[in-house]
Amino acid sequence: MITKRIIPCLDVKDGRVVKGVNFQGLNDVSSPIELAKYYSENGADELVFYDITASAEGRKLFTDILTETASKVFIPLTVGGGINTLEDFDRVLKCGADKVSVNSGAIRNPSLVYEAAKRYGDQCVVLSADVKRVDGVFRVFAKGGRENTGMEAIGWIKQCVENGAGEIVVNSIDTDGVKGGFDLEMLDAVCNAVSVPVIASGGAGKIEDFITLFGTLPKVDAGLAASIFHFGEVKISDLKAVMAQNGIPTRI
Repeated sequence: MITKRIIPCLDVKDGRVVKGVNFQGLNDVSSPIELAKYYSENGADELVFYDITASAEGRKLFTDILTETASKVFIPLTVGGGINTLEDFDRVLKCGADKVSVNSGAIRNPSLVYEAAKRYGDQCVVLSADVKRVDGVFRVFAKGGRENTGMEAIGWIKQCVENGAGEIVVNSIDTDGVKGGFDLEMLDAVCNAVSVPVIASGGAGKIEDFITLFGTLPKVDAGLAASIFHFGEVKISDLKAVMAQNGIPTRI
């Protein structure tokens, strides 16, 4: 069985890491540079850096903070926010990112995933899908969860994988920041639709939530979380120790 990854997520707004509930009510947490360095040194397998208001504000991602953050990190770094063109991919990779996450940009221009995968390789292209139930149907949302695209999510994710997305981050808006556990129903639907790595995001509140995630859905490759790590509610070393005790393969 492939080692399961634990990935802290840095949601960055105005140069600071923030965290909210259901993508709203953002609270200031810390400096992304300091937090990234801490996670890199304390057991995180990868890091995700999202400039969460770049798309909604129609601007490019902060490259100065990203460059400094990348210089402090010695684990794979995925970066997203305001990625709309191949030039954006190029700029972010030159800042030190290992993978580039695209969401709203791919919704606006579905060929972006295909073009980026062709130029940089599938392993470099991460589709970040913000998904919420609307009348019982999984729908794709854009602009940091602010805009319902009306698109059915599972079909959209499948299409992006066929176009070359090498990894999927499934952000459940319904469970984001609520700390009641991952959205197992949504994740199961995605895992059954695609064969690339799937990263679960939204809902982690305690160590047991990760044990339930990997135990219930062995196809899920990684668990991503923010506030429980940022506020010290769960230490990655403790989480990995419990994973190992439960027979879940992890890098200690």
